[in-house]
Amino acid sequence: MTHASFANAATRLIALVLASTAVHAATGMQLPEENAVPGGIKIIRLDTAAELPPYVEVDGHRALVLQDAGVWVAVIGIPLSAPVGPFHARLRDAAGARNLDFAVSDKHYTTQSLKVAPGKVDLSAADLKRNEREHELMDHALNRWSELPPTTLRWPPPVPGVRSSSFGLRRVFNGESRNPHTGMDIAAAAGTPVILPADGTVLDTGDYFFTGNTILVDHGRGLISMYCHLSAIDVKPGQRIAAGTRIGAVGMTGRATGPHLHWALSLNRAWVDPALFLN
Repeated sequence: MTHASFANAATRLIALVLASTAVHAATGMQLPEENAVPGGIKIIRLDTAAELPPYVEVDGHRALVLQDAGVWVAVIGIPLSAPVGPFHARLRDAAGARNLDFAVSDKHYTTQSLKVAPGKVDLSAADLKRNEREHELMDHALNRWSELPPTTLRWPPPVPGVRSSSFGLRRVFNGESRNPHTGMDIAAAAGTPVILPADGTVLDTGDYFFTGNTILVDHGRGLISMYCHLSAIDVKPGQRIAAGTRIGAVGMTGRATGPHLHWALSLNRAWVDPALFLN
């Protein structure tokens, strides 16, 4: 790419960001439900005169900032591992740096016991290596940052169905404790279309050991959605997909006890409860 074409592309990107920001400022953004608990969301209206989105950092990761009726708002994801008590974020703008501290409240998550194939709990050496490689790939995708803001923060569910497991469950597989459940499981028949609930760009697709056929979608400014255990993947990395488009189909690939969609949302690199985004 020549210097001139690069400059023109950068100018178009900045114009697109400013136009999108202006629309949000005029109409107001549909914000998610606030719940300042581990795995929840804190919404902070920022005292800043910045023209472009100010920089808010949480645990070394940039937080989602957008305009709501002309006011800059930080939408902060709280990690499931966050302790109850003070929580620290940091705002940086032309006026300098300052803290955005708030309190994280307690939330009791229940425990669920499941029986799965032994090889999905006690991994072989080959499966351990595979999982480590896949973990690195997923980390790379989840650390993605893009400047275009999300078009909305209130979404329909990606498939109709009953929630078979809730976010935050402490999971016990074959009598052994494992990490908490970082998404929402929606029970649906195999082959049920999975519909993208909000505009986004496909970051990655693949067949992962635990999550099976998986799609990761970037919705802008650190908000990433993930769709797992699919029987079919209908999109490719790099595609820009409109809300309402089929991206795959429900299945039971990976570590699954029946056909369902595992739907997860990452915000500033923290898994947060998708229910807070449902409209």
